[in-house]
Amino acid sequence: MTDTAAAPATRPHRLAGMLLADRHSLPLSIALHLVPGILIVVAYLLIAEPFVTAIGYPIFLAWAIALVVVLLPLLGGLLWLGRERNGRPSLRGVVGYLGRPIPRGRIIAAVAGLIVWMTVVSLALTPLDDAVFDALFTWIPFEGAGGSATTYLDGYEHSLLVTTMLIGLPLTGFSLPLIEELYFRGFLLPRIAHLGWRAPLLNTVLFSVYHFWAPWTVVSKVIFMFPAVWLVWRKHDIRLSIGMHVGTTLLMAGIGTVALALNLV
Repeated sequence: MTDTAAAPATRPHRLAGMLLADRHSLPLSIALHLVPGILIVVAYLLIAEPFVTAIGYPIFLAWAIALVVVLLPLLGGLLWLGRERNGRPSLRGVVGYLGRPIPRGRIIAAVAGLIVWMTVVSLALTPLDDAVFDALFTWIPFEGAGGSATTYLDGYEHSLLVTTMLIGLPLTGFSLPLIEELYFRGFLLPRIAHLGWRAPLLNTVLFSVYHFWAPWTVVSKVIFMFPAVWLVWRKHDIRLSIGMHVGTTLLMAGIGTVALALNLV
């Protein structure tokens, strides 16, 4: 009776202790990298796709909704861990690499270079994504699946496309990539740093695989994400990957939204 009553009070603390440990075991780290991606696909199939299909909006909006459904609670989980550690919701002691060891001028220059790298390389590798999709993933049942990201927007009225892009801009362009960086690079990467150079490689590969809704992009994601992940691990400064990831997605989403609004595409 006593043990049963005490269990609910101690279980969360054990879980927090395991997650907040300085090191994660390899199986735990793999699970923590990949489970959010599985949940995003489930949220898409059960919640987002039926809703967006019912209102007749581009399927791109469904993926944005599915990401919100999973990543916002994920951020809440990080804040809960902060409360367990600090007595209040906080990222201190939960998210690593926040010390800002790189001077401001150098971080701005590095982030600018990384944004150029990610933008140019991701666009240059689109034919590779197309080829991998055609060779291996034509069976994927998701609407709009294909090597190009624009396939999620094809075939809809112009007004719906513009509205979808405006809704998605602050989400897929800014807040969702930011949460991904806090979780994958700030929370998970430091806890496998003991693996040495294999840590940023493993983190990059697992982050790329986490995108279960677009498995044909895994190779290209590894190529254009790895330099920033390696630098974060090497320099202990998460601003590098945040700047690259958020900066690039915001830039591309912003250009795409403006181009659609002006009927340029």
